Amino acid sequence: MSHAPLIISVSGLRGVVGKTLTPLVALEFARAYATQIPDGPILVARDGRTTGPMIADAVRSGLAAMGRTVCDVGVAATPTVGVLVKTRGAAGAVQISASHNPPEYNGIKLFGGDGRVLTAVVGAKVAKAYQTGNIAWADYGQVSTAETISDTITAHLEAVLGTVDVERIQKCRFSVLLDSNHGAGAVLGRPLLERLGCKVVILGEDPTGRFSHPAEPTADNLRSVLRNVREANAAIGFCQDPDADRLAVVDENGRYVGEEYTLALCLDHRLRQQVGLVVANCASSRMSQDITEKHGGTFLRSKVGEANVADLMISESAVYGGEGNGGPIDPKVGYVRDSFVGMAQILDAMAARGLSVSTLADELPVYAIHKTKTTVASERTAAALQGVKAHYPEATASESDGLRLDWPGRWLLVRASNTEPIVRVIAEAGDIGEAKSMCEDATKVISACT
Repeated sequence: MSHAPLIISVSGLRGVVGKTLTPLVALEFARAYATQIPDGPILVARDGRTTGPMIADAVRSGLAAMGRTVCDVGVAATPTVGVLVKTRGAAGAVQISASHNPPEYNGIKLFGGDGRVLTAVVGAKVAKAYQTGNIAWADYGQVSTAETISDTITAHLEAVLGTVDVERIQKCRFSVLLDSNHGAGAVLGRPLLERLGCKVVILGEDPTGRFSHPAEPTADNLRSVLRNVREANAAIGFCQDPDADRLAVVDENGRYVGEEYTLALCLDHRLRQQVGLVVANCASSRMSQDITEKHGGTFLRSKVGEANVADLMISESAVYGGEGNGGPIDPKVGYVRDSFVGMAQILDAMAARGLSVSTLADELPVYAIHKTKTTVASERTAAALQGVKAHYPEATASESDGLRLDWPGRWLLVRASNTEPIVRVIAEAGDIGEAKSMCEDATKVISACT
């Protein structure tokens, strides 16, 4: 039986457990990571997946065998790990998670000592060290043991609370439904919402990894949750992916507001308090650009990928940023996508303006995104992109990450996959029909060029 290949990127790897991702792979990848970061303790954490303990054992063994001090975090959200790295002065961290992938997957995400996902430069060195092999083992006198971190959430909790008016939110006594889907999200999600004075209903609180619905928080996957929000008479529903770096929003009527709106709602709230430069990746909705410019700020687009967003945010001293997949990044907390930042700041926006989340969402610019993909051999990718560019001479073109074409009120992005012989085509316009038509037209052009 065929199975998906092991996917190695600059920030880590992911694969099917028992097929492409085995304990030996995890151990050797952890050893390669240990050779590329400075001396100091390394944190090891995981989301709730059933295979997490096994992979964590292998990772800890690999790090200990390299003579590295290992600090066991247990189950924790990915943004929590980023905060812990900084507050504990660690050299880095290994987060064991396959994000929104199905249950048979697991993965490894690597952090640097600055509390963010590894930069592309360091990540590439780790990947090369893993692929090259021949890494020396520590001798018996240098092999370390693991220690356990008892309090994993306080630092992150206080950092998130520091970005909002806690008392103002507490006075509202919001009723909130949180769907953590048996991932890591409720570990901090419950304490956060309770500190904010919310009446909380949690679905999938225990981090067992036995998902109640598919892991990615899309509208189709959350149909049962939409009903739960209505039945609970909740003011808002929050839905996390398994490692809780992404957040989708459901309004009080059980309407799926979605992941793209998470960043937009948070951004609009922050820019009402602090105008400045904002970064989002080139595949995120134009809502963020419109909101930034409405408030008098400056908007920049990065390449796709959390590390690329963080790089540009840091270099340009951005006040806010993120990705349209439900991942706000607030520099006041850390340079990691953070569902808890999203929850607290959307509640703060509701409290500050005395408005429902449906009203806040309906105030935002209206766009529709359509995504598709087509098979293209790697050697034909450049010709395909140039063919699309030539087909739309009137558009403003950017080739910083694939090919992005912009027109007033709409855009098209064509990017080659780093791991598969496909080209992804994404379009956004004023309505879904126009977005689909743009994708179909671009796909025809690509086919003609390949």
